[in-house]
Amino acid sequence: MLKTLFKKQLMEIFRGYFYNSRKNQARSSGATTAYFLLFACLIIGVVGGMFTILSFALCSSMAKVGMSWLYFAIMGMIAVVMGTFGSVFNTYSGVYLAKDNDLLLSMPIPVSMIMLTRLLSVYVMSFIYSGMVIIPAVIVYLLTVSASINAVIGCILLVLLISVFVLTLSCLLGWVVAKISVKLKNKSFITVFISILFFGGYYFIFYKSQAIIDDLLANVVTYGKNIKGSVYPIYIFGSVGVGDFLSMLIMTVCVLALFALMWLMMSRSFIKITTSYGSKTKKKYQRTNIKQKGVDKALFFREVKRFTSSPNYMLNCGFGLIMLPLFSVIMLFKGKDMLAVISKAGGEQSNFAVVILCAVVCAMVSLIDITAPSVSLEGKSIWIAQSLPVAPWQVLRAKIALQVVFAVIPTIICEIILAFVYPFTPLELTFFIIMPLLYMVLSAQFGLFLGIKMANLNWVNEITPIKQSTCVFIVLFSCLSYALTLLLGYNIFTFLFNVNIYFVVYMTMFALLTVALNIVLYMWLKKKGSVLFATL
Repeated sequence: MLKTLFKKQLMEIFRGYFYNSRKNQARSSGATTAYFLLFACLIIGVVGGMFTILSFALCSSMAKVGMSWLYFAIMGMIAVVMGTFGSVFNTYSGVYLAKDNDLLLSMPIPVSMIMLTRLLSVYVMSFIYSGMVIIPAVIVYLLTVSASINAVIGCILLVLLISVFVLTLSCLLGWVVAKISVKLKNKSFITVFISILFFGGYYFIFYKSQAIIDDLLANVVTYGKNIKGSVYPIYIFGSVGVGDFLSMLIMTVCVLALFALMWLMMSRSFIKITTSYGSKTKKKYQRTNIKQKGVDKALFFREVKRFTSSPNYMLNCGFGLIMLPLFSVIMLFKGKDMLAVISKAGGEQSNFAVVILCAVVCAMVSLIDITAPSVSLEGKSIWIAQSLPVAPWQVLRAKIALQVVFAVIPTIICEIILAFVYPFTPLELTFFIIMPLLYMVLSAQFGLFLGIKMANLNWVNEITPIKQSTCVFIVLFSCLSYALTLLLGYNIFTFLFNVNIYFVVYMTMFALLTVALNIVLYMWLKKKGSVLFATL
């Protein structure tokens, strides 16, 4: 039974890799392999590569002064933080908000078995997130240092202990979030706020990372002595990686004890929490005047309610709404210095900074991909939208409007702030304002286009269409590539022609291309897209 339930959980997580929901058939072995290879390349090549570079920067220097334990302590703590934050909301939604909870609880299946399969799927995700950090760190250490057999065993054990520890922490935090969410009304915004604080801290540390690394390497022995003297558990934690037997024993016992405590807490409240969602409370009726809304307005607020009700949806598909104001603030204080560097890099290309700023704003707009999963998020309830006494195009138009309305205000604010920072000419300012706005509409329509073509309505956890969707990945990658094309195309154009004469020509051509693509997508969505949406 455990094997069957766990297989079911894995199929839900990686459903897009094995099953083509649009064609309603399993993918070929070649297509499945290609999807997994692409995923592996992204994880290993991009994220893993970044932490591999960090590992090389720290490992040899620390190992030479006998501080290998501090190296493992640092990389291990980074892995714990990355893994916990990356999987905590997956835990919350995957364990407590799964749509098949009621179905499984009604079957003659032990509750402990259901919990175990849920936790095993969470473990897979937490292992991926934490492994992106600690596995490269271990590999770099084994390649750099002449490790003993005990050290090899310690490294393997450290990877396993960190993954279990991350599972435990994410489950405990997910349990806390679930307990609080049952009693709160605006839990989505609270979750988003906490996540924004974490991202803020993460990017602050990333911004200061080089200074932190330099200071750490310069004073590694001093820091090591202070940690060993005052924060001894961190020393024990790091010593697991170098193969210290006593440390391995202590950490194994502690991690397993914490896991047992987490299991006890969750098992006592699992049924109560999972059955609390969707419960109704008594409300005192108050007579109020009902104002009739127009059809388009009602459909728009339907989309707003769906977006704001899901922290995962807001965080993953509305990240650009955070980045645009953040970029504006940075440019307001640091813009003069950054633009001076950009202008110097452009050389004789007098309009180079304008194109870069335009491409950067467009790239951040591309991080707003609300329309991409919007059709899939209808799920099995899509018949409600299809049966409404409105044209399918009106439903699709509301989805486009949601992204455009949410994106237009931060985009315009960003453009206004940059207009004060950089001395645009009237012609440059015109292109700088128009291009991101045209691009904003293009990304919204393109996201909806692929969302209809690659709709996945058979999901249990909303994480699937939001974070594990091929459609969302293609939309994000394509839109970022389009913004990059604006910059690369300009460099090629200026290499072939005189920049001072042909800047206007190039920007006009790119603007017209964007308009043409918008028109093509608009016509397709209005005609073929509407028909396809009605038959999903």
